[in-house]
This record gives sequence, C-alpha cells and structure tokens, in this order.
Amino acid sequence: MPPVTHLKSLQALELAIREGSLKAAARRLGITPAAVGQRIRALEDYLGSDLLLRARSGLRPTAQLEQALDDLHHAFSALERVTETLDFQRVSEIHIVADPDWSELWLAPRLPAFRDQYPNILFCINGAGDVPLRLGTPDLRITYGGGDGAPLFRDVFLPVTGPDNTRRIADWDPVLQMEGMPLLHLQLQRDDPSCPGWPEWFAQYGHRESGPDRGVHYKHARHALEAVRQNVGFLICGLSLTLPDLDSGRVVTPFAITHHIPAPHPYRLNQRSSAESRPQVQCFVTWLMKQARETQTQIDEMTT
Repeated sequence: MPPVTHLKSLQALELAIREGSLKAAARRLGITPAAVGQRIRALEDYLGSDLLLRARSGLRPTAQLEQALDDLHHAFSALERVTETLDFQRVSEIHIVADPDWSELWLAPRLPAFRDQYPNILFCINGAGDVPLRLGTPDLRITYGGGDGAPLFRDVFLPVTGPDNTRRIADWDPVLQMEGMPLLHLQLQRDDPSCPGWPEWFAQYGHRESGPDRGVHYKHARHALEAVRQNVGFLICGLSLTLPDLDSGRVVTPFAITHHIPAPHPYRLNQRSSAESRPQVQCFVTWLMKQARETQTQIDEMTT
C-alpha cells in the first residue's frame, strides 16, 4: 500500500472511531461514507484482519485495534498541531470541507468571480481542486444543521420540476394535482428530520393523499436536479441550490414559492483557529459572507 494511501486510511479509521460512524467521519473529511469505508477496508485488506466492529452504540475497535488506539489518537492530534504550526508554508492555499451539494450547487457557480479577483489563491474543496488534500483540520468547514459556527443563510425547501411537467399537472385534478405524479427524493430527507421532503410538504399543503414517500431516492441534490432538468419528476429541494436553474428556466416551481417549508437550521461556517490570522482566508471569508447575505436577501424577497 502506498504511504499516502496508508496515511489516509489511518486518518479515516481514526475519525470513524472518534466520531462513532462512517457518516460522521465522511462529513469531517468532505467525502462520502462509501469512500471512508473503502479506505478502511483497504487498510484491513493490507493487514489481513478486521479493525472495526459495528454495534448499536456505533463503531467499536476490534481487540487488535484497541491496542493501538491511544497511539492512533495521539498521532493524529500531533499531526493536526504540526499542520497548524507549519501552515505558513502554504499561505496561498485554502482548504475547505463542505456539504457536497452546497459546494457544487451554491459555491461553484460563484467561485469563478472570486478567482478572477484573486487568481493567486488556491483551493482544495472536499479533497479536490488546485492543490492536494492536506491532512489535519481544514481551514474552513461549511455544514448544514445546528451547532457552533457563524450562520451563512437559512434556506427554504420547496417543490421544483422541469418546465414540461407543469403542463402535466395543469389539466389534472384541481385538488389533488400531485396524485400519481412521479416523485423524486433526497436520501437525507428520509434519514434526517432537519431536511423536510414530500411527506412534510404534502402534510402542510395538500395536493396528494397517497404514496408521499414513493419514488426514486438520490444521495445528492446535484444528481436529483439533473433528473429534474430532464422532466423525470418533482423534487423537494433547497431554494438556494436551485437559483441558477430557476434563473435560466431549466427548472421551475410548479406551485407558489410561498408554499415552502423553512429550513430548521442555517448553513454554518467554522474556521480553524490559525486561519483567522491568515489574510488570504479572511479575504475569502469576507467575500463568502457577502455572497451569503445576498443569497439570504434573495430567498427572503422570493418567499414573502
């Protein structure tokens, strides 16, 4: 096993134990839970033995890993301190771990404008970009949910579909317009109560009585929105993630935008302590907060 892969696998293993699940470790690393599992399995194959046990309370180390666990925790704590101490060697780099849909659907369309203004600042976002992934804590972490961190903006969830589908419901039952229509869902809407989906929307606004949870489930909004653009079905999605598609007309809202569900939590920004003293990072944070305020204003104006 190449040394870099070996170290990344150990990092995934340590985070999975520390956080208690592959999903939580994936959020910290900015990759998918499947990718975390692959890194750990590669290490298990290399060693020829299992390292993790799955229990109701979460992941537990096997007896073999238990013997090395303290050293593993200390080693990665030391690595994080080293990356902070030597951070001056990579001052032009900004390392970001973010909600994948937010980074691709909200940040990516806006980032070229920042790059035009500051071409010498390099990015690594969720492990990919101008520079390779750096071990240790990212400079910035953007999440959706409760907890600490500076709020960026609070989204709303509402139905979207392709333009052709609006004609399908126009001549349908005026009361149950969505009865029998193809529904698309996001995996988070089934697993996380802070991400409302079709069952919650129908309960609040009607338009359908049966099968609110039927249909195709997608892991990521970016994949579901591609299906929406092809008129495959109707999706409940965050308004902020659909703004470019709505502006271009590739996606439409089949009902009044006032028929939405406010997001229970905002997107939040957390900074690594040493990043607060780096001018490049603070330049980006200032720009990011301005973009977030503009998005919040746009959401508020569209939904009131």
